[in-house]
Amino acid sequence: MNILYVITRAEMGGSQMHLLDLLHGFRDRHDLSLATGEHGFLTEEAARLGVRVHVLPDLVQPLRPHRDAKALMSTYGLIRRTRPDLIHCHTSKAGIVGRTAARMARVPAIFTAHTWSFAEGTSPLWKLVGTPCERLAARWSESIIAVSESNRSLALRRRVAPGGKIVTVHNGVLDTVHRARPGASIVPRIVMVARFAAQKNQAQLIQAVAGVQQPFHLTFVGDGPTRPAAEELTRSLGLQDRVEFAGVRTDTDRILSESSIFVLATNWEGFPITILEAMRAGLPVVATDVDGVREALVDGETGCLYPKGAMAPLRSILQALLIDPATRIRLGQAGRKRYEAEFTRSAMLRKILAVYEHVVPGMRESQSALLSA
Repeated sequence: MNILYVITRAEMGGSQMHLLDLLHGFRDRHDLSLATGEHGFLTEEAARLGVRVHVLPDLVQPLRPHRDAKALMSTYGLIRRTRPDLIHCHTSKAGIVGRTAARMARVPAIFTAHTWSFAEGTSPLWKLVGTPCERLAARWSESIIAVSESNRSLALRRRVAPGGKIVTVHNGVLDTVHRARPGASIVPRIVMVARFAAQKNQAQLIQAVAGVQQPFHLTFVGDGPTRPAAEELTRSLGLQDRVEFAGVRTDTDRILSESSIFVLATNWEGFPITILEAMRAGLPVVATDVDGVREALVDGETGCLYPKGAMAPLRSILQALLIDPATRIRLGQAGRKRYEAEFTRSAMLRKILAVYEHVVPGMRESQSALLSA
């Protein structure tokens, strides 16, 4: 089958990593192509996999009516030229443009909602137009995949689509050989892997560890517009020797394996992949109790949740884990077991393939051969 994936940004982010997993998983059995609005990490990785890449410069993330109209026509033209059997759209703008173009070309389309255009953290303009746009685009979708039950519930409350059209498929990640030893370090290592943006709250974590008395080393992996402010806060609190900014890395699995505690301080989430990667490594996870986070992390069993914006509970949890290697080991082992049971890449691919087969029945084939890689 010929499948066209459509997404706006090519940066290294959660949605892009998820889409890259689909390209890895399906490339040997299907003819895949990728359309995006820019060159970047995702297009480079797709090209290495032998996936055809199409850059549509007008497919931008912000609402730009003139460019959006051009993006619609260029996407429609691409569909007419390449004749895909199925179009799978990711992220809000690409979801609306891609599904509209698919409707014009009479090609079945599905959409993965990593987060909704009307969810917390989106611009006021998106909040205004997001719900009616999503309702309209949903009429042109054969199916909608929500990455968490909280995302699905939000869509149902907004009456985006009937419940039978929206299915939850939690993210999954490929296993690696790297395993953490969370109880082994004399100076425990805390790590947070996330883009420096308004959605995340690296500043809260810096302020929390500033009041911790136990030895620790904190590493931030990622980059983005809020990083300079986080670095300045680190200097102002005199933490330069204990806090490291590692930037964007491609060896995150190795960094996690050398850590003792994983933290995700955040303001909102769909279903964060980094928590799954931390559990895969066997790390205890400390995370803000928001949205899809609570569907991945079991509080008290695989890690600890703390209320959004609450500094004291975060600091208290970190202090307790820093002095208790046995608890770090117990939580990390439980997280690893939960990853194996619920969040492997093969499990995710099987569920997404089932959606594809429901939409295009002719796609049925041996799943065991496809998903054993």
